[in-house]
Amino acid sequence: MITIGCFHAHYSNIALIEEALAPYDVELVHYVDPGLDRLKHDADFSDVVIHEKVAQTLHWIAECHADAILVTCTLFATVLEQEATQVPVPVIGIDDPLLQEMRRVPGEYIIMFTNPATVEGTMARVNEALQQEDESGQFYVANVSKTEAVCIPGTFELIMRGDQKGYLEAVREGLQQIAEQYLGKRVIAAQLSMAPAAAQVATDTGLAIHSPLALLATYLEKNLGVAPQ
Repeated sequence: MITIGCFHAHYSNIALIEEALAPYDVELVHYVDPGLDRLKHDADFSDVVIHEKVAQTLHWIAECHADAILVTCTLFATVLEQEATQVPVPVIGIDDPLLQEMRRVPGEYIIMFTNPATVEGTMARVNEALQQEDESGQFYVANVSKTEAVCIPGTFELIMRGDQKGYLEAVREGLQQIAEQYLGKRVIAAQLSMAPAAAQVATDTGLAIHSPLALLATYLEKNLGVAPQ
């Protein structure tokens, strides 16, 4: 059985990961640290703080006998390109499956957020993922894909103070509004906490909202070798 250490910024993500991976023969060990989200508005807060804390925690999880690490917070994931290479076990960001899918299926994407602090870093990861190398070895962003970031205002505060029901309802309304406004474009709920609302919109309206959970299990099967029970 493979052991996956799950690094969360909020306890509500635990149930989502447990449910998504319940059919698989894996042990999930959860580490929750809301500290960076609480500090992000401080005047002296910077990317250096994120790098130091994420690096420290990744090494700690690896030392606790994890075979792999799943980082479910998009804020934490923004520094994985630099920090994950220093860890002796595979590290997967929650948005990695979506980034892979965006490379595979070009198009126009509307990428939705509730946490404003994650927008810049995640969009940098998106643009990097969409880069292609030309014959001279130079990189360029593929012109077959266009991305736009949209943050649903006033929502992230709800989940951080424990109003899960209010958060999901506000996110559901925001996702549905954007999906109806941008018919023909692929709408992505970038953060794991948005996945239940995305699924509800799809059930209620038939509008497809892509979320980190939709492709996670398949991605872990391919990249970590996890298998159904």
